[in-house]
Amino acid sequence: YSWLPLGIRVLRKVENIVREEQNATGAIEVLMPTVQSADLWKTSGRYDAYGKEMLRITDRHEKELLYGPTNEEMITDLFKSYCMSYKDVPRTLYHIQWKFRDEIRPRFGIMRGREFLMKDAYSFDLDKDSARESYNKMFVAYLRTFARLGVKAIPMRADTGPIGGDLSHEFIILADTGESEVFCDKSILDLDPMKHKVSGMSRDDLQAVVDTWTKPYAATDELHDVDEFSNVPAQNQIATRGIEVGHIFYFGEKYSEPFKLAVDTPNGRTTLHMGSYGVGVSRILGAVIEAFHDDAGIKWPDAIAPFAVSLMNLRVGNTDCDKACESLFQHLQDAGIDVMYDDRDMGAGAKFKDAELIGIPYQVVVGPKGLEKGIVEFKCRKTGEKQELSPDDVVAVLKQKFD
Repeated sequence: YSWLPLGIRVLRKVENIVREEQNATGAIEVLMPTVQSADLWKTSGRYDAYGKEMLRITDRHEKELLYGPTNEEMITDLFKSYCMSYKDVPRTLYHIQWKFRDEIRPRFGIMRGREFLMKDAYSFDLDKDSARESYNKMFVAYLRTFARLGVKAIPMRADTGPIGGDLSHEFIILADTGESEVFCDKSILDLDPMKHKVSGMSRDDLQAVVDTWTKPYAATDELHDVDEFSNVPAQNQIATRGIEVGHIFYFGEKYSEPFKLAVDTPNGRTTLHMGSYGVGVSRILGAVIEAFHDDAGIKWPDAIAPFAVSLMNLRVGNTDCDKACESLFQHLQDAGIDVMYDDRDMGAGAKFKDAELIGIPYQVVVGPKGLEKGIVEFKCRKTGEKQELSPDDVVAVLKQKFD
């Protein structure tokens, strides 16, 4: 898929929020190649086991390569090259990179396309307890990330799949059109994902937050336990569908062992424990649209909308309308608010329809009749609520919403 001007704006906003929350955990950003050596995957044993989803390539020298579907092997080999001592851990590295998986049935547009933008983080620790702390940091960071994106993503116990390991959670957005069946206790929807910040939290504090979020029943169909779910009060049982937007794994020595990733410690040589943490950056856009739309179009959350406000001039060429719009446009820009100025010379109905379809959160409508009274129309796309405000009041309201 090609990303057009509005789509790329949303994609970059999602990417930036993901990056900020990764940085807040102390993770360090790197960037790895899209094309990888098959030798790395043969070392881990996954080259043949991964399946036909892997796009295999042979270069002009008959060297076997592949277009990376994920990066556990590459990051392990990379870290091994620079990690010399136990003092180099704990460490978490991440990158945001395009991936490719040759899905047998690409569907749902960018939610299940073959090429996608992914954030992958990888943690390296001396032992299982430290690795669990790294896992818990990412668990909390993911709660915050999705909340900042404007969605409620529920952590659910999940199968580890081809990545391996024995501890895994998927972060799921509830949506009737989701790919997976999901089951959860309604009480989990009442928890506040923004209540905690990773920085400054002790190991025990992190575990307590994870325990709070994993105590209510929540599982995908792969790990659904009918008997356990029956213990949830009937009025709290939610059986619906969901869209996976993030997945975290702890897999111990699965990759560090075959790659001989070990460090010298005062007590001898120790093989490192690892975890992997993914967010489908491009996939989130499709998931958000599925979760937030109506018959007229998209309802973007404020944080990731391509623009905060659509400024519509209903009478292009009218001196008063043109001046009012140009003034509003400049004041909104000066306030740091993303504004799209619709100055197309066309009917009002078409402009309204496009604004609803695109899903920009707020609309400011400027017409000659309103200006005669010193007002413009201010509309919230999410609720449909309309207000008549002065241009100055519109700027003040939007500054307050996006401060």
